[in-house]
Amino acid sequence: MRPGLQLKISQQLTMTPQLQQAIRLLQLSTLELRQEIVEQLYSNPLLEVDEETHDSAAAIDDSARERNNTADRIDESTDVDFNSDDPGLYVTATEASEPTVTESEADNTWDHEGLQDLPVDASWDEVYNVPAPTASSGGEVNLEQVYQVTESLQDHLHWQLNLTPFSDRDREIAEAFIDAIDQTGMISPHLTDIVAHIDYEEPEDGLLEDELVAVLHRLQQFDPPGIFGRDIRESLLIQLNQLSLETEYLIVAKCLVADFLNDIASMDMVRLTKKTGYSTDNIQGALLLIRSLNPRPGETLASNEAEYIVPDVYVEKVAGRWRVRLNDTSMPRLRINDAYSSLIKRADNSEDNQFLKTNLAEARWFLRSLESRNETLMRVAMTIIDLQQGFLDHGPVAMKPMVLADIATKLELHESTISRVTTTKYLATPQGIFELKYFFSSHVGTSGGGECSSTAVCAILKTMIGAEQQAKPLSDNKLTSLLEEQGIQVARRTVAKYRESMGIPSSSQRKRFENAT
Repeated sequence: MRPGLQLKISQQLTMTPQLQQAIRLLQLSTLELRQEIVEQLYSNPLLEVDEETHDSAAAIDDSARERNNTADRIDESTDVDFNSDDPGLYVTATEASEPTVTESEADNTWDHEGLQDLPVDASWDEVYNVPAPTASSGGEVNLEQVYQVTESLQDHLHWQLNLTPFSDRDREIAEAFIDAIDQTGMISPHLTDIVAHIDYEEPEDGLLEDELVAVLHRLQQFDPPGIFGRDIRESLLIQLNQLSLETEYLIVAKCLVADFLNDIASMDMVRLTKKTGYSTDNIQGALLLIRSLNPRPGETLASNEAEYIVPDVYVEKVAGRWRVRLNDTSMPRLRINDAYSSLIKRADNSEDNQFLKTNLAEARWFLRSLESRNETLMRVAMTIIDLQQGFLDHGPVAMKPMVLADIATKLELHESTISRVTTTKYLATPQGIFELKYFFSSHVGTSGGGECSSTAVCAILKTMIGAEQQAKPLSDNKLTSLLEEQGIQVARRTVAKYRESMGIPSSSQRKRFENAT
């Protein structure tokens, strides 16, 4: 072989940084997008918040239009229809074009003409932002702004450890036990493995099992009750031992937990009566006492910080038509800073001028990416509402089967784009707040040759189980037969899969729960 030159033509897709940014913005949620906008404002001097778009006259005009609920007035000015085939859907253009991009600065004078158009019931607070009263001025304190210090389970146990007299050796063991406890408040029964990392100078100073158990028993007196149990049985017994001796049915409850815990789970009263020798009344009273205990005591101190969902799209019915609008209430509107953009000179190649040029190009691309994201999100949301109007009217029972390809084909987009748009995006409907991915589901066949959404099948199953006789719960075979009577062909194992996905126990377990009440 000898070296040679060959000319070849090929195509290769290269993702520029601008394209990567547009794709990343497409899959961000509302909270993440707001954080991204704030970061861009700090890093790019050519971007600024457009405060003038939130003038008082426009805000009052929007609120008045909402109160009137006049569809004719909305249709005359702001009606934009992405799906012209369906007259039941519309969206306001001003809400779909968020954020607003302007490159000219308006004067900061009062809009007297806008103030003259205010409704008679408008108040001064609706026009101008009135500062909220502070605690020093005698006003009410906003409780949501009061910060509180939360502590973990380990912090709570370490605090109690510092208040309890321990020797240095026992304190080191106790700290190892605290570090090894799980979120439920349980600890591994292999105590020697927990303290295996503790080293001592002399071999004869090794830890003994009795010493570990003694330290564990002292820790089991800590708060919350039942902490440091090596299993559920020991945790329940710890809680029972801390009750007053005068507690009714206490002896029976200790006996049931210590020796018949598995029989308690079966809820077979006849078997418990024969094995324990106690009467049915005593057993039922002891079971009520056991149910008042906490099998996972550590979860009482778990940090349950509320995670709020901010809907990205709202849908509501106005004058018989479904209205779709983007949520832009917490999203700042951006524009190009005219003061800096006016300093850019085309013929200047200085470092400062190149810096301004680069940031101007990035700012314009970022604004275009935001507009593209909002337009794509609006189109996808409107298409979903167009196909799932039965869900909006009748709930999950009327859900239609739909996959990503259905939306992609209708909007002439790639399925990956639809997947990014529907990720961590939420839609607020009269039925509740749902993730956009909730509206996509598989289907099962019907006797008429049609298709039924798996979401609708789950809703039907939940309704059937909710209406069953508690003494005779419906089995999976019976549920399958009832679905076939409605024309839905589904296998018994599929019914079991749907039931388990909804967290509904089997018929035998549901019957046992009924006996336990």
